[in-house]
Amino acid sequence: MLCMERIRRFLQTNSVQMAAYRYIERYPSCHELLHLQAGKLNSVVFPLKELENYLNPNVDKTTFHIFDPSFDDIKRAEELFKPSSKHEIDFFTSAVRMDHAPLLSQPEVCFIGRSNVGKSSLIKALFSMVPDIGVRVSKTPGHTKKINFFKVGKSFTLVDMPGYGYRAPKDFVEMVEAYLETRENLRKTFLLLDGAVGVQKADMIAVEMCEEFGIPYTFVVTKIDRVQKGELLKQLLQIQKFVKKKTQGCFPQLFLVSSLHFSGIHLLRCFIAHVTGNLYLLNTAIKQQESQE
Repeated sequence: MLCMERIRRFLQTNSVQMAAYRYIERYPSCHELLHLQAGKLNSVVFPLKELENYLNPNVDKTTFHIFDPSFDDIKRAEELFKPSSKHEIDFFTSAVRMDHAPLLSQPEVCFIGRSNVGKSSLIKALFSMVPDIGVRVSKTPGHTKKINFFKVGKSFTLVDMPGYGYRAPKDFVEMVEAYLETRENLRKTFLLLDGAVGVQKADMIAVEMCEEFGIPYTFVVTKIDRVQKGELLKQLLQIQKFVKKKTQGCFPQLFLVSSLHFSGIHLLRCFIAHVTGNLYLLNTAIKQQESQE
């Protein structure tokens, strides 16, 4: 349960304080983080750990630490997201059906979520060190209508799936289901949830697809800068309860992100580098978890 005395101050935060929180500095790369004090560094890189401080000591926090890389690991992973003459990062192609999808052998990760959950903004934040990358961010929900492929050198491919729910493509189920069922090089699916509302009925479409096809997936909680910490903690505990009781293939740890402030972006980059086989971590907790999947 939540430690209500600690959370009450967040629920009582006035609008001026909330505005100040929303317009803090942005830290797109590890270089911008080097001057931060330890507490601030942890709040940007490990937002889940920061929230852990407001939980009752009796709450099981095991799932908060399954993926727990060092800052050096995070810096190494970030190199994958920096373009160079020998490591090009850019939009590759789009597909409206699987028979139009490119045949790629390198590992893939895909991002999927409800319309307006912040998927395009998140992908743009992940690629913030790539000038003019072709990620279009729109204020209109349901902007992504095709399967979009972004190649990260020869390391991996990031796939942006159409959003479901409001203004989803009519053939959304057929398009996404075919991809999830047949893509042999898919290493991880990232299913995005809005931090203000948690798991919604529409999200069950994607959850059921992943579960049916045995696709390893992970929940990414977006827009955490828009939610007061007390409400965010309640949503996180409900999502964790859902993962524990209703899923088989979902990674137990949640990833929290703010595309506006880059909170959690560095950790998510590191996780992507790890699951695509581009970064090896000497972490027994990760090894133990992965051996059970």
